[in-house]
Amino acid sequence: MGQFLQTFFEESFEGLQEMEAGLLALDSGDPDTETLHTIFRAAHSIKGGAGTFGLQALAGFTHHMETLLDRLREGRQAVTPEAVNLLLESVDCLRGMLEAAQDGGEADPEQAVALEKRLAALVAEGNDPSPVPDAPESEESQASQAVDSPAPGGWRIGFRPEPHLFMTGNDPLRLVEELAELGEVTAECDSGQLPAFGDLDPEQCHLSWTLTLQGGADEDAVREVFEWVEDDCELTISPLAPEGAEDEPPAAEGSPDAPEESTAAAAPDVDDEGDEAADAAVVSEAPAPSSAGHGDNGNQPPAPGAGGGNGQPRKPAAASSIRVNTDKIDALIDMVGELVITQSMLNQLGEDFSEDKLEQLRDGLGQLERNTRELQENVMRIRMVPISFAYARLPRIVHDLSDKLGKQVELKLEGEQTELDKTVMEKLIDPLVHLVRNSLDHGIEPPAQRRELGKPETGTLEIEAYHKGGYIVIEINDDGAGISRDKLLAKARAAGLLQAGEELPDEQVLDLIFHPGLSTAEEATDVSGRGVGMDVVKRNIRQLGGNINLRSQPGEGTQLTIHLPLTLSILDGQLFRVGGQVYIVPLVSIIESLQIQREKLSRVAGKAELYHWREGHLPVLRLRELFNEPDPGGELANGLMVVVEDDDRRVGLHVDELLGQQQVVIKSLEANYQRVTGFAGATILGDGTVALILDIAGLVDLAQAQRKPADAAAMRVATEEAHGEQTQ
Repeated sequence: MGQFLQTFFEESFEGLQEMEAGLLALDSGDPDTETLHTIFRAAHSIKGGAGTFGLQALAGFTHHMETLLDRLREGRQAVTPEAVNLLLESVDCLRGMLEAAQDGGEADPEQAVALEKRLAALVAEGNDPSPVPDAPESEESQASQAVDSPAPGGWRIGFRPEPHLFMTGNDPLRLVEELAELGEVTAECDSGQLPAFGDLDPEQCHLSWTLTLQGGADEDAVREVFEWVEDDCELTISPLAPEGAEDEPPAAEGSPDAPEESTAAAAPDVDDEGDEAADAAVVSEAPAPSSAGHGDNGNQPPAPGAGGGNGQPRKPAAASSIRVNTDKIDALIDMVGELVITQSMLNQLGEDFSEDKLEQLRDGLGQLERNTRELQENVMRIRMVPISFAYARLPRIVHDLSDKLGKQVELKLEGEQTELDKTVMEKLIDPLVHLVRNSLDHGIEPPAQRRELGKPETGTLEIEAYHKGGYIVIEINDDGAGISRDKLLAKARAAGLLQAGEELPDEQVLDLIFHPGLSTAEEATDVSGRGVGMDVVKRNIRQLGGNINLRSQPGEGTQLTIHLPLTLSILDGQLFRVGGQVYIVPLVSIIESLQIQREKLSRVAGKAELYHWREGHLPVLRLRELFNEPDPGGELANGLMVVVEDDDRRVGLHVDELLGQQQVVIKSLEANYQRVTGFAGATILGDGTVALILDIAGLVDLAQAQRKPADAAAMRVATEEAHGEQTQ
C-alpha cells in the first residue's frame, strides 16, 4: 500500500493548494459558486482518501470543514472574512496533519480539536436556523436534505460504475464486502451493457448493480462506503418500504406518497486544463516524501507550504516527483529511437570497417553528437517547471501579513508560465518569500499614511518573471516608502562599516542593506527588522549562480531584480587559457571577443585600466595577475580580451589564448572542495583535466579585494562609470 499512500499524500497536498487558492479568491458576500464547489471537492477527496487509508483523525477533521463548506456553497450561510480565515487556518492544520502522517509522526491534537469547535460554533451561528445536515458527502441539494435516520426496512442502492473504474484501482467487490458489514446485502447484477466477447475490454467495467441492504444502518454510513468512488459512478440511495408494506401498490411518480430518492450522481471534475492534466505522467526522482502542485503545462513541483497565522511560511516537504506533460515524454522517446538507429549504424560500420568507410564513420559520429545533444536538451526540459509554483505561496503570505500589519496590499503576479529548472525553483522559494515579507513590512505604508502622502490606500506589490538570454529575471516592485539613503548610511556608520565622513555612491549605499546585521527598521518585530535575512537572501541567490540588484527612490518605492540561470546542471561555455590553466566563461555572459588596441587603453589612478569600447569605457581585469600566474605584468596591447556582462555590469577579461566552445557539466566546488570567490564551479574536460568556471561578479569583487585601497577605489569608480555609460 506504500505507493498508493504516497500518491494520496501528493494529491492531498495538491488539493490543499487548490483549497487555499480558492479561499483567497472568494469575495465576501458575492462568492463564486464554482470556486466553492472546487474547494468542497478538494476537501471531500482528502476526506475520502484519509478514510480509505485508515487516517481517521484526518477524515474526522476534514468532515467538520466539509460541513461549513457545504453550507457556504448551498447559500445557507454567508461567505464572510471570518469564515474564510477560519477555513484557511483549517487548511494549515490539515497540512500539518498530512505532513505528520507522511513522516510517521503525530500532529498536535489540541490544535485540531480547537479548530473543530470553532468550525462547529460558526456553523451554529449561521444565517439559516435549520439544522446542519450530518452528511457533507452530498453533491446535490437533494442529498444535503437526505434522511439521516435509519430507514425502517433498509436501503436500495443503485450502483452504476463508470467504465474507467478499474483504472482507478477500485474493485466493486470490495465495496459490496464493506457494505455487508452494515447488514445483510443482496445484489442484482445488470449485464445489459456487456459487449460481445470479441469486443470485451477487460480493463473496462461494463456491469452495474442494484444492492439491497437490510438492517439499521443510516444513510451516512451507506454513503461513506461509496465516497471514495462517488466521482466515478452513478449512485442512488432510497429507503426500502417497511415490512408488511410489500403488497401495497407503488405510489405514482410525483405523488406525495412516492419515496423520495437521494441522488448523488457525481459529475466528473473537469477544468480548463483537464485535457492537459489527463495527458500528464508522473516521473519519480527520489524516494523522499513530497508534496505536489499543479500547473498549466503539466509539470508538478512540491506543494508550497501555506503561511501560518502571522504570515510565517510552513516548510514544504522535500519533493520526490514531478508531473510531466506527455509531449515531453514522447519527444524523449523519439530521440531514444533516433539514438538506437545511429548506434546500429555505427555497430554495422565497426563489424567490417575499412579505410574507404571513413567518411561514413565521420557522418555517423556527427549524427551521434546531434542525437546526444537533442536527447540532453529533451531530458533537461523534463525538469523545467513554471515559476507559478514558487508564486503559489505568495498570495497567502500577503493575505496574512496584510491583516497582521493593518495594511491594504494588492499582489500582481506576471509571467507565471516562465519556466526554470525545478532545483532552481525550489531554492528560489525561501528568498522570494523573504523579499515579499520585507516589502510588506518595510516598504508599503499603512493606509492612513498613504492617504496623507496622496497615494491610494491600497499599496501595490508586483512580481514579474521573464527570460533574458540564458537567465530568468525576476523583478519585485512595490510603490511604498522606498529606502532612505541617509538612514542607511547612519546605520552603517553606527555599526562601524563606514568611517565618519566617508561617502559612497548611491549604488554601494543600497548594497549595504545586504550586510549581515544591518536593518533600517525602527524596531525589531516578529516579521522582520533584525538585520537577519537580506544577507542570507543574497548568499542563497549567489549560490544559485545568480545576482540580486536593488534600486529605490524614497517615497516612490523599491525594485529588486534577481538574475538566475535556467539550470544548474549544464551550460554552454567558451574555453580560454591563462598561463598553464584552462578556464571557462558561460557563453550567455560573453558579449564579444577582440584584440586590444593600444590607443584605446587608459589608466585611472595608476593601475586601474580602462578600455574605450563602443560608446563607453570598460574596466580591464588582467587574469594572469588576478590568478597569480607567472609573469603577471606585460603589455595589454595586441593581447586578447573577452568582454563579459553580469547583471548589467560589463568588464574586459585579458586572456592568453581563446580555445573552443563546448557544453560542460557543472560540478559544485563547495560540495567537493570549498567555496572559492570568483568561481561558480568546475567541470571535467574531454582529456580528463579539471577546468574552473568563472563567476564574473565574484571576479570583480576578488579584483577589488586584492588591489590596494586607492586602486580598489579607482576600480570601483571605473566600474561605476562604465555602468553609468552603459545605462545612458
